[in-house]
Amino acid sequence: MCVWTVLVALLPASGLVADPGESQARGPLAGLPRIPWEGGSDYWKKFPAAAAAGWADPSFFPIVAWYNGISSDSEAQYDKSLGINTYIGMDESTPYSLFADNGMYWIGPPLNDTFTRSSKNWVGEFLDDEVDGRYPPDQGRAHLQQLSNQAKADGRFAYTNYTQSVLTNDMSPSDANAYVNDFTDVVSVDMYWYTVPFCSDAPYRENYLVPVPQSQCRSASSYGKTIQMLRQRDATDGRLQPLWQFVENLNGGPGGQPVTAYITPDQLEGAVMSSLINEARGIVYFNQSLSGPCQAGSILRQSQVDPGFCADPQVAAMKRIDSLVKQLAPVLNSQSYAYSFGPGLQTMLKARDGAVYIFAMTDGASTPGQRTFTLPAGVAGRTVDVVDEGRTIPVSRNGVFVDRFASESSFHVYRVEE
Repeated sequence: MCVWTVLVALLPASGLVADPGESQARGPLAGLPRIPWEGGSDYWKKFPAAAAAGWADPSFFPIVAWYNGISSDSEAQYDKSLGINTYIGMDESTPYSLFADNGMYWIGPPLNDTFTRSSKNWVGEFLDDEVDGRYPPDQGRAHLQQLSNQAKADGRFAYTNYTQSVLTNDMSPSDANAYVNDFTDVVSVDMYWYTVPFCSDAPYRENYLVPVPQSQCRSASSYGKTIQMLRQRDATDGRLQPLWQFVENLNGGPGGQPVTAYITPDQLEGAVMSSLINEARGIVYFNQSLSGPCQAGSILRQSQVDPGFCADPQVAAMKRIDSLVKQLAPVLNSQSYAYSFGPGLQTMLKARDGAVYIFAMTDGASTPGQRTFTLPAGVAGRTVDVVDEGRTIPVSRNGVFVDRFASESSFHVYRVEE
């Protein structure tokens, strides 16, 4: 059963938020149920700072760099050319003007006295990182409660990031649910499946809310499962918040240890897409590489100043997938429909501006290759445009089309005219 079908059954009615612009669904998907969601772009209207900065515009989708210094307009513009629009983690000397002048956003405490309560591009407060891994649960909750109270006093949203502990059965459900639900307006978990040692552990110990078998651990599907598990925690209080996903742009392994792996360009793009298909509302790039022959304190900055930098292919992959995300932001910011395209797939179904969109990958458990799609009964299109690939696929009279996925990280986005 699709995880969203489970959530529809479990969530109280207050957790099912309708898109104000599509509260009465029309068109060929009108008979399908919607997945629970937090409200899309309109969610940000609850936070005056984010709303004033334009975050409630459906064409905006948060793409965040984790700890990346900017000291000039050219550096900010370089990051912007890669799709970055938001930062978390900066040197305390960074002037607010670099954010305002370049249309970039800051989440965190005021870095210095150039930040004021009226600073428009300062949209949110970052409470703390991995509190669940650094404090006993009662102390961690008290710490976050204090920070959350301070953050929410000024019209900015509160965001924090946790370790994978909140997704496991090792932490008590009451502690994990409290961490995820009680302090934030946006939440994420960092787990770098492609590059951390965990997936190679022998013996392998898996104890997650959604099973992650060792044979599937280093796959894009694991990033999607992170979002599935985090949503299970988030749904327990009947109030949904946006879930963001961390993806390493080179290496998420711990420093001071032999490198396990570097994420490949195809894997990076697949990890982002799997996260989106499972309803991630923002992407955060872990922007450091702390082990192995290709290291940098900021992958993005090193790629700008060092011709032939060893992570240039990964940075190019970031740019490609971020460009697709920006292109499809109004679609991604709309409420999905609950619909299964069959076994061996992870998919997301949406409709926007007279077209139906299908985001698709293999599920990580099956062999890549050919997949068959059957369109919902009301969709009458006879060709499918494959977004950003320059090709079309014919649709049979009974609404069936076929496509191939070359690897576990491969994905396609299909557009069908209603």
